[in-house]
This record gives sequence, C-alpha cells and structure tokens, in this order.
Amino acid sequence: MTTENKPVRVRFAPSPTGMLHIGGARTAIYNWAFARATGGTFVLRIEDTDPERSTEENTQIILRALRWMGLNWDEGPEVGGPCGPYFQTQRTDTYEAALAKLIEAGAAYPCFCSKETLDAKRAEAEQTQGGYAGYDRTCRSIPREEAEARIAAGEPHVWRLAVPEGHGPVEFEDAVYGHMSFPIDVMDDMILRRTDGTFTYNFAVVCDDVNMGITHVIRGDDHLSNTPRQVLIYEALGAEVPLFAHLSMILGADGKKLSKRHGATNVEEYRDRGYLPEALVNFLALLGWSLDGETTIIPPAELCRRFSLDRITKKHSIFDEKKLDWMDGVYIRDMGAEAWVAAAKPWLAQTNIDGSNVADGIAVVPTPTKEEQQAAAAVTRVPGEGVDADAWQACLADVDDDAEFYQAMYPLVAERLARMDEIPAKLAFLFWGDSVVLDEKSVQKVLLKEGARADEALAICRAVLSNDDNPWDAEALQELCRAAGEEAGLKPKLLFQPLRVAIAGNMVSPPLFEAMMLMDPADVVARIDGVVAKVFGEGDGASDGAAAADAVS
Repeated sequence: MTTENKPVRVRFAPSPTGMLHIGGARTAIYNWAFARATGGTFVLRIEDTDPERSTEENTQIILRALRWMGLNWDEGPEVGGPCGPYFQTQRTDTYEAALAKLIEAGAAYPCFCSKETLDAKRAEAEQTQGGYAGYDRTCRSIPREEAEARIAAGEPHVWRLAVPEGHGPVEFEDAVYGHMSFPIDVMDDMILRRTDGTFTYNFAVVCDDVNMGITHVIRGDDHLSNTPRQVLIYEALGAEVPLFAHLSMILGADGKKLSKRHGATNVEEYRDRGYLPEALVNFLALLGWSLDGETTIIPPAELCRRFSLDRITKKHSIFDEKKLDWMDGVYIRDMGAEAWVAAAKPWLAQTNIDGSNVADGIAVVPTPTKEEQQAAAAVTRVPGEGVDADAWQACLADVDDDAEFYQAMYPLVAERLARMDEIPAKLAFLFWGDSVVLDEKSVQKVLLKEGARADEALAICRAVLSNDDNPWDAEALQELCRAAGEEAGLKPKLLFQPLRVAIAGNMVSPPLFEAMMLMDPADVVARIDGVVAKVFGEGDGASDGAAAADAVS
C-alpha cells in the first residue's frame, strides 16, 4: 500500500523550548487543514529531547495556543491515542527497539572514536583537503566480536548508521519542491545514539513517524537539509518513505527572516493584542498557500474543506501586519454584536476601568506622539497594570450583566476596529460620567481655532440636548442641532467638531450622536458646561486666543 492510497496521517511536532511562534503556527495550520480536508488524522507530538531548554510551562503554552486557534488534535497529549506516548522523552523504548533492528541487520555499528580524535581528523581534512567530508568510517571495519568486547568493557562509543556502499543518490518526493535528489557522497555515517545513551533528532523523528504511521510530513524548509539523512534511516528500517512538503520561510516586511525586531512573533502575543483566532488562522494560511490566487477571506471551516498541498508555493512569504489588521477587521465586522461582546469581554472590562478611573472634572492632556501611540499599542492591557483584582472581576461581571448595553457599542466601532485592543481608546469616554479628558491638539485645532465659533457651536448644541421636550434619539437630535446651526450660519463641521471634542475629548471618535445614546443625558450636558468653563472662561463666552489659551493652561 503506497502513501497515495493510505488514510492520511500527519503530525505537528513542536519543541517546547519556547512559545509557539508564527512559523510553527503556520505549519500546524497546514497539517491540521490537510488532515481535515482529506478525512485524515492530525497527530500532536512533543519533541522534548532538549533537557536544558524544554519545559512543562512551554508545553502548556503551545497546547493553549493551538486550542485558541481552534487546531484540535486527534491524537496526542491530553487526548491519547493508539501510538502514544506522545512525548519523545517517553519513547526511548521505541528508539532502542529500532536501533536493535538496525544492529541485527548490520545497518548500524559502534564507533569508539573520541571527540578529540574526530576534532583532529576534521582539522587535518580542512588543512589538507580543503574541507571536512564527514566521518571516515574508521570503526566500520572493526570485527563484530571485537566491538562487542570493547562495549562489554565499558569503552565509550556512539552508534552510527552504516550507509550502504554503492548507494546511488538519495531521492524523495516533495509536494512543494518536486522530485529531490542528493548525492550520496555528502552523506557520512551519521550518529544515531550518542555516548550518553540519548538518541539524535534525525533518528528519533524517523522512528516516531514510522511508529505513528505518518504518511505526509509537512514542515518548514529549514528541515530540507535533514531529509536525505532521514530517508536513509527510513530505508535502513525497511519503512516506506512519506511524502514531504517543505514550507518556505516567512519573512518580515524588510525581506529578512521574521524575528522580534519585526514585533510580535508568537501566537499568544497576537491573542493578547486582540486578534481573532479565525483571522490569524486565515492570514497565516495564506502565507505560502492560496485557494485560487484571489480569495483572501477563507474562514477555518472553509479552509478545512478546500486545503490541498498542490497550492503551496515555494516563494517566501511576507508577514504584513497591516494586512492582518485589515483581515481581522473583516472578521470583526462579520461577527455580530453578541459574538463580539463575548470575544471582546476583557477589553470591554478594561474600557470600563479606564473610563471610570478618569479624575473628576475637565482635564487637558498632551497629545501622544506617534512613537508613544505605537508603544501603547504594543502593550497588552488586559487587565491593565495595577488594576485591582476585585475591580477587574466586577467589570467582567458587568459585561455579562449588562450585555445589551455593551452590544450597543458594537455598531459604533465595528467599522473602525482592526483589533480588540483598540476598544479602550475608542470607547472609554462612554464611562467618564460628567468628566472629560481633552486632547491638547484637539483643543487647539478645534475649540481655540480663530474664527471657528466653537463656543457658539457648543451653546447651540447644549440648548438642543438639554431640552427635555426633545426626544433622546440620535437621528432626531442630530437633525435638530443641524437645523439650529444652519439658522446661526454654522456649517455641520463647525457645529459638530466642537461637540465631538467636548463629549469624547478628541477630534476622532465613533459616531457621536449614536454614542451619546449610551450616556446619561445629564452627563452630556455637564460635559459641555465643563468644557466651556475650562476652555473659554466660565460665563464670559470669550473665544479670543490669549484668554482661551490661559484658561486651558
């Protein structure tokens, strides 16, 4: 039975030496989607053979990240399966049995060369031959009886693969790169088991893939150089070589390998910044694969139906965070108010805290620089630093208890959000009560602009908004204010911009009148009064530059 007509079994095999990074997440997505598209099995295996760097904490971070993305595995940690255990450190018996099979077949032999001897041979080869071609197979000719006696005497040794003499080029099929062929003369007799008894990566991974019946190996192209060595091990074990699919590297916008200097690089950082898992999966799936070269929105459910290996490209992919922001916004706009509140709950609670913690009264604050805005956006703020645990839980509960109120915020920001972590900055003003935090630049450009008649505009709007005979309805109030402004000779921009600054503290906000419907009418009027008193001087209505500037300062 060939790989082509076997039930598909794929695996994702991360090493718990760190968090789940973007490249690994894409590899997991491709394996998961291919298994789902073919009715196959998605296996999760933890390659924890680096004792100094592998940790249980990192393992849990990886599992948590996979679950958050919706990449549920069929076999592996916490779910079990017929091919366990699914941690390499617990699979030593499997490797011992495979090595014994190779030894019995004469396909592996002990090597007693010390590190010092090998280093000397390498140095000599580099000096006399222009390079080191690999182990010279000194110990391969040692008679079996002599080797067994030296082992019994406790002489340190490793076990090496005996690459068959006369073997032709090492060949295998790759779904991305096509037929691959490597000359055998660059393959030395690789180590399978080290002196300390631990097994090498190439040997362990092949043993695991054979034992677990893996039919397709989908992984990053940094493993491409390992593959011919692994093929030799498959052949020595008499096992069928799987179909490989090596994925091109993901690059940053500058064309260099994606790293910390490009911003967030692991899945949980993107989760904590407020990206939706569906959007991240969609975005990562398109970094090296396409449905038809045009479609950009492919929800995970559709990806599971339509994913295929033949659409993977060899071309390096560029991680464009602006495109991810756009895509996340598409998913936000498509999810509806109820689902949005459920997904945005922590950020809505943070919005409540940010707004409620504003000092009483009217305050003017410096406009943040672009660098300060970028730095703030890069910081996870759920919950924010110094937030009291009881206050945090109370705000979370408030989102549940007053779901209708929070759902009403959705249409205010759905068209304006790229990520959930933008919610506090856009909506905190709803929780200010009768206080206002005024952006300094907005005060100067709108309220204090010469000839803008901002004080008059606020007076007109206040008269409409404070009239109890007027319905508290966004459309009706906006039209009444507009009509009053036209009568006074004020165009809509000159009328509504001062009101926006007085209510939201900024020139940019969600739809103003719709937002005011979520506020206490008395607070709306109180904010206008407070801003007029703070900016223009209480009761004098003056708008000339010097007096107003003194009032603000």
